[in-house]
Amino acid sequence: MGEWVAGQAHTNGIESFWAMLKRGYHGTYHQISPKRLGRYVNEFSGRHNQRPLNTADQMGAVAASLEGKRLPYATLTQRAGLVSQSAC
Repeated sequence: MGEWVAGQAHTNGIESFWAMLKRGYHGTYHQISPKRLGRYVNEFSGRHNQRPLNTADQMGAVAASLEGKRLPYATLTQRAGLVSQSAC
């Protein structure tokens, strides 16, 4: 027989995380490239870690993490090594 629980670490936690990631994949993203997989895992690990908070506190944490950051549309949409059309 294997060990499923060691203190606060147990298999239910990781199963819950992977279930949330799979729901996001099937329900929202539909396709995740291997190149960007780490970013999706980081996003869902953040969501998983904020589960105990109520919705208002979750949104407050998201808003606080965005403070002082800016992502212009041209930067978001440009391809590696290419200048976006709006910058020309």
